[in-house]
Amino acid sequence: MTHRNNVNAAMPQSDRTLHPVSLPEGWAPDSWRARPALQMPVYPDAAALQDTLEELRGLPPLVTSWEIIALKQHLADAQEGKRFLLQGGDCAESFAECNSNLISNRLKVLLQMSLVLVHGLRLPVVRVGRFAGQYAKPRSTDDETRNGVTLPSYRGDIVNAPGFTAAERVPDPRRMIKAHARSAMTMNFVRALIDGGFADLHHPEYWDLGWVGHSPLADEYHHMVASIGDAVRFMETLSGSQVHNLNRVDFYTSHEALLLPYEEAQTRQVPRQWGWFNLSTHFPWIGMRTAALDGAHVEYFRGIRNPIAVKVGPSVAPDQLLRMIDVLNPEDEPGRLTFIHRMGAAHIGSKLSPLLDAVRREGRRVLWVCDPMHGNTESTANGFKTRRFSNIRSEVEQSFELHAAAGTRLGGVHLELTGEDVTECLGGARELTETDLERAYRSTVDPRLNYEQALEIAMLIVRKQVQLMAPVQA
Repeated sequence: MTHRNNVNAAMPQSDRTLHPVSLPEGWAPDSWRARPALQMPVYPDAAALQDTLEELRGLPPLVTSWEIIALKQHLADAQEGKRFLLQGGDCAESFAECNSNLISNRLKVLLQMSLVLVHGLRLPVVRVGRFAGQYAKPRSTDDETRNGVTLPSYRGDIVNAPGFTAAERVPDPRRMIKAHARSAMTMNFVRALIDGGFADLHHPEYWDLGWVGHSPLADEYHHMVASIGDAVRFMETLSGSQVHNLNRVDFYTSHEALLLPYEEAQTRQVPRQWGWFNLSTHFPWIGMRTAALDGAHVEYFRGIRNPIAVKVGPSVAPDQLLRMIDVLNPEDEPGRLTFIHRMGAAHIGSKLSPLLDAVRREGRRVLWVCDPMHGNTESTANGFKTRRFSNIRSEVEQSFELHAAAGTRLGGVHLELTGEDVTECLGGARELTETDLERAYRSTVDPRLNYEQALEIAMLIVRKQVQLMAPVQA
């Protein structure tokens, strides 16, 4: 108790009032090393690894503590139904795709989706990109065999290269420096775009993507844009001045904090704040494969002050989830903990409700988010890994219904998407078929929604929420 009082004495008054928490007992940025660490690559040169980590510790942080604290407050609002979280981006970023067109197109998609959500839900949207650091990917097996040749699995560009040669598949610690640099370039460009008026609500037409001008959804979207533009002009005519805060948006980054040596090297203390922050991203999450309560990832996450998320699959039992809350958010801090459920359309009806009931019954404060992508992956006869839009849509719609029935709240969605003209997920507005997959399948890991499919998801979220609210309003 004395330790907590000393910590709180060093906190700003507002921070003491909103977040009366303390440092976890026995935690340090490297305490995870005493726990079982899954999904970790084996680096053949230990000295090169240590040199790289020492260099990383000296590099500038990628985000700031005050941005992290601001996001945590936004997520606390989402827990209370005052905001909606839109989290989306690539399944796995590649170094080669760190270029201005790809980055701006990802941002355009998220801005357009958020515009649809703001217009339809009548709520502020928390925009979180699944990029600027999403360079590591978990794998089902440590090795991959092709034509009798076995090599280490591709674990994302931060670890090794996707090419199937011995040289490319060797884990290289210097790739962490490249990942840091490309994350910094991506963040710098996104910040420059936003600060320069790219997200100005006076000109949402700037967010259009040329290749979708003929989309079946284009007319509906442009009607929304015109409606919002008319509302903005009306308010400014009444007030006689420009409405503030319409020329920029808050935007945050996230990634799966899988490669713990990289995350540890960027976990730091900052002046005038207590505790430790992961300054490589605003919003790190734990994937299903590394969510063991006694594992290294949970140990690392329990000590950082960032808002954090955990992926929750159909095998998770209610008592496991409650123990996870006890470990990761023992003091029930607002905005601290998000559960991203990814059950699959076929399983969510039976698997999600017991979890919702258990958390509600215990009165614990979490943000519930739906990931309709990862539980709906399948392979086609012609060898493509894909997802059916009908299953993605079904999981989103069932999520809203199950939360409404349980007396809980679905506060966001988590999507793998891109602004490019890819053909990776079946169905959607243009009804893509298995034959279409061959035209523009570019993902090195998981299939992503293209722009049209992503915008369609945003529209169906609005329609489903309006449908569920109609009986209440009546």
